Amino acid sequence: SEKLLKLAASVPRESLVAPGTCFGKFTKSQKFRLSVTALDFLAPYAKYKVWVKPGSEQSFLYGNHVLKSGLGRITESTAQYQGVVVYSMADVPLVSAWASPGLRGSAGWATLPHLPFTPQGFGVAAKSTQECRKVDPLAIVVFHQADVGEYVRNEDTLT
Repeated sequence: SEKLLKLAASVPRESLVAPGTCFGKFTKSQKFRLSVTALDFLAPYAKYKVWVKPGSEQSFLYGNHVLKSGLGRITESTAQYQGVVVYSMADVPLVSAWASPGLRGSAGWATLPHLPFTPQGFGVAAKSTQECRKVDPLAIVVFHQADVGEYVRNEDTLT
């Protein structure tokens, strides 16, 4: 934000690495790992989305993967190993849903794309949309990468 940038201007250059929000860190193998602090910036531009059922939301927020039994909806044509933003179905307002060709749930219902949803985290799709329809309920469909529960779990190390 502009306020943060103005405050950073008063810090000596030798002491300042970079003002702003940390999007992630590089691992020792030189791969970039996204942090949960990037979620608010990435979520509006996400092409692939997953909604979890309220019963599985807490499990995801504790750092577990999303199982097929906890999958509420998934964006149509999501490929395997594609990055996805995870939303909670509890945020869906109680209005009639219109069928949208891009969004399809397990019962074929779709949601309005312009309604406000709160992102819960992000991960990687373990299965494609087509595979999700025929896997057993205990199969992992989304690998956990980051979630908003990390703010509480890693409070002292998040920057």
